[in-house]
Amino acid sequence: MEVAAAPAQTLDAQAETLATPNGVLAPPAETMTPPVQVAQASPRQGVGLQTLVPSDPYMAGYPRPDPPSAPQYNPMPSDEVDCRAQLKRLKVQFVDLAPIRDGQCGIDHPVKISAIGSVQMKPAATLTCAMALTFAQWTKNELVPSARRRYLTGVKTIHQGSSYSCRKIARSRTLSEHGKGNALDIMRIELNSGRDIDVKKPGFFSFRQRGFLNNVRADGCQYFNTVLGPGYNYDHRNHFHFDIKERRANRVACH
Repeated sequence: MEVAAAPAQTLDAQAETLATPNGVLAPPAETMTPPVQVAQASPRQGVGLQTLVPSDPYMAGYPRPDPPSAPQYNPMPSDEVDCRAQLKRLKVQFVDLAPIRDGQCGIDHPVKISAIGSVQMKPAATLTCAMALTFAQWTKNELVPSARRRYLTGVKTIHQGSSYSCRKIARSRTLSEHGKGNALDIMRIELNSGRDIDVKKPGFFSFRQRGFLNNVRADGCQYFNTVLGPGYNYDHRNHFHFDIKERRANRVACH
């Protein structure tokens, strides 16, 4: 019995399938994935800005800016928050100011008060909140009732001569409490009736005015740590100086 010879093309395909350099069976050439050809860059490829910053050549040579840092938040101390709440309860009109830095002078958390209830402050006074609160309590509890008793009218305006001011005590090297925002000078008091009461020492026969100013001075010593006015010295001949300077043993200077 004769076996028919296989066609030449079939034998060639089998030879391609079986024949490999190391004798391992391999699929036909037409079924193999051709190898990936890696292009070799030419010596001058990528020269210039495109090499430095391929995505944005216009930014070449400029450093990337750092991302913005989170803002520094300085929370207000709790005693300052509480002080402002008390000012609002007393109906004090005020605004918060930026910290004041002026050499050895300054205020960390200053306020500017323009009125205490219906009593105007002219000009508006820049103070620490503690001083503003003390002055507001004195105005409401002592000054206004005293004016009503003596003059049967209320207080319209307090005219102040100095609040915050970076300076030393006259003829000394000691920093004034004005330079810390803890002091206020009162020049005159305007009543609702239109009367102006000057703080300077009244005449001998000005009994009502003298009594009123004496009350203002005496009552102030219950609120402030320093009360100076006419008769103390020449510098205070025409105004009351109030401050909350801290002294040893809580000593009060009332003159």
